[in-house]
Amino acid sequence: MHLCFAFSSPAATIAAMMPVATVMPDDTPMFDPNLLHELDWSQNTATFSPAISPLDPGDGLVMRPLCTADLNRGFFKVLGQLTAAGVVSPEQFIKTFEHMKRSGDYYVTVVEDTNVGQIVATATLVIEHKFTHSCAKRGRVEDVVVSDECRGKQLGKLLMSTLMLLSKRLNCYKITLECLPKNVAFYKKFGYSVSEENYMVQKFFN
Repeated sequence: MHLCFAFSSPAATIAAMMPVATVMPDDTPMFDPNLLHELDWSQNTATFSPAISPLDPGDGLVMRPLCTADLNRGFFKVLGQLTAAGVVSPEQFIKTFEHMKRSGDYYVTVVEDTNVGQIVATATLVIEHKFTHSCAKRGRVEDVVVSDECRGKQLGKLLMSTLMLLSKRLNCYKITLECLPKNVAFYKKFGYSVSEENYMVQKFFN
């Protein structure tokens, strides 16, 4: 009878005993910040008084892509002023962020107040790939919200103008959004028109 014993090395034993490393939030952007920095702002059709732009959104403010560290800068607090954000763990947030980043079709843009290190506004451009219109791309604007304390600083207008120019830069054949009737006049300022189509929805959970 032959007895065989498997002995693991001390290094392997130590490695097996160590906890699995977790990904920590950091400042890696969801998309290339140069896409925002290099927009041709001369094509902007909205008026701003005082003048602001993606490169200069206001005193102490910075417009940039979302990063996972924004989880700790009040990103969900701002989203919660728009709709039910739910309870999200850091692991869930990072997993969803990485999925969006890998796809290359999500442009979650935020405005940070660097004086307090908090996110004060956000909006998302999602790129939808089509077979129609010669395999064109359609842009969808979603989750536009400005925190209560920063309303009146033109940040909503700035985000809308920025994402419209970004959709052009990404060669979208059109850009769409959904809004409440009371907000139609606001979005018309950016060239949007009311579609003849009806927006319909079926929710499976909130």
